[in-house]
Amino acid sequence: MDLGLTALELARIQFAFTVSFHIIFPATSIGLACFLAMLEWRWLRTNNPIYQDLFKFWIKIFAVAFGMGVVSGVVMSYQFGTNWSEFSRIAGSVTGPLLTYEVLSAFFLEAGFLGIMLFGWGRVSRKAHFFATLMVAIGTCISMFWILSSNSWMQTPQGFAIENGIIVPQDWWAIVFNPSFPYRFAHMATAAFLVSALLVVGTAAWHLIKGRRDELIKKSFSMGLWMVLVTSLAQVFIGDNHGLNTLEHQPTKLAAIEGHWETNHDHGMPLLLFAIPDMENEQNKYEIGIPNLGSIILKHSLNGTVTGLKDFAAEDRPNVTIVFWSFRVMVGLGMLMVTLSLIALWLRKRNRLYETSWFHKFAFIMGPSGYIALLAGWVTTEVGRQPWVIYGVMRTKEGLSHTVSADQVGLTLIIFVAVYTIVFGSGIYYIAKLLFKGPEFIYSQKPEIAGLGHFKTPMRPLSAVDESIDDTDVRQEKNHD
Repeated sequence: MDLGLTALELARIQFAFTVSFHIIFPATSIGLACFLAMLEWRWLRTNNPIYQDLFKFWIKIFAVAFGMGVVSGVVMSYQFGTNWSEFSRIAGSVTGPLLTYEVLSAFFLEAGFLGIMLFGWGRVSRKAHFFATLMVAIGTCISMFWILSSNSWMQTPQGFAIENGIIVPQDWWAIVFNPSFPYRFAHMATAAFLVSALLVVGTAAWHLIKGRRDELIKKSFSMGLWMVLVTSLAQVFIGDNHGLNTLEHQPTKLAAIEGHWETNHDHGMPLLLFAIPDMENEQNKYEIGIPNLGSIILKHSLNGTVTGLKDFAAEDRPNVTIVFWSFRVMVGLGMLMVTLSLIALWLRKRNRLYETSWFHKFAFIMGPSGYIALLAGWVTTEVGRQPWVIYGVMRTKEGLSHTVSADQVGLTLIIFVAVYTIVFGSGIYYIAKLLFKGPEFIYSQKPEIAGLGHFKTPMRPLSAVDESIDDTDVRQEKNHD
């Protein structure tokens, strides 16, 4: 099976494909776990049953996303032994323990309390159930901590020595808290909260467009927009500091992000808004930029010098076109998120938040933007690190398994694409159907008024999401009225 690509290229494509599918589910579950904890805390503080009903709805989305995240993560990890066994052999003494710590400290915590969170409603006390929800939320953040620590170490490796060609840990504190880790952890955590907040906002906006104006939709819309406001503004600050850290520790990646070829010795570096990088001729075409703004942002000086790509060997540069544009997709969507939240703040002041139809359409369109920005950010991070799998220490081609062929990797890639499309495509479709169906009144109205039963606790795991999504839902039409 000749796809015209090498085993290295196919292995990279395969890993990129599986990790791209995977990352959207943990990001969703991290943000929703914290949102669920907030909903339950608000319910305990206020006894407002609206928060119970919202908890009932969003825990279904969380359960599906969490399950798909676990499955896709396990599948992805096998590639370290199949396609990247040399990487595992050489760097496994660092990455292996970090991933083990994630399992011991986070996965066990999540698994231990997840059952109580999903199936313990009405069987344990209110405070015990909230404690379980809180532990699951904390567990998802601890899991993110160790995963980001491992990946950040590959970006900015510290605290190790090389003995007989093998990377040997010397200082675990330096390994875990490597130079880029604090920035990347904060950046990813904020991104996860943004992803989930925009999911909540987009869902509520859809139902506002369809005419629902009940308290469930209004509360979702309001809470989601407050979170977008806080996290989008925080992300601007975090992203700026992350960029300065990248300039210090990964200058080649930063130069590629900026499309900066020539080191500016006697003038300021512009901030390019548009360009088509030409890697062969080492220049940009059709540049549109703001003079000196790049130097101001990166060096806090009007004429600050930033090292250009030509000062690095051609074989040490990433794909400039991909990195340049993926970064701009991420930043552009980030600016739209800030715009969305500021418009929402203005509409709140005018008491028009729930009655402005054009804004609801804008919010609905922005619903999936968190996922797009998340993927664009990871493309920037991972492609920008190339050609290194461990920056400055080990090249990606050196981590490839010696025994795999292009035919083998190509065949498994095709299988992955087919299986993922069916399995995870079905899961995403199911989540989408639940979202379009929307939250329903359970505790906040009497059953005979709402037309609903009680919030029953499922008896088995597959009953956690207990509704048919294909039947006509007369009850939702009543909510619309």
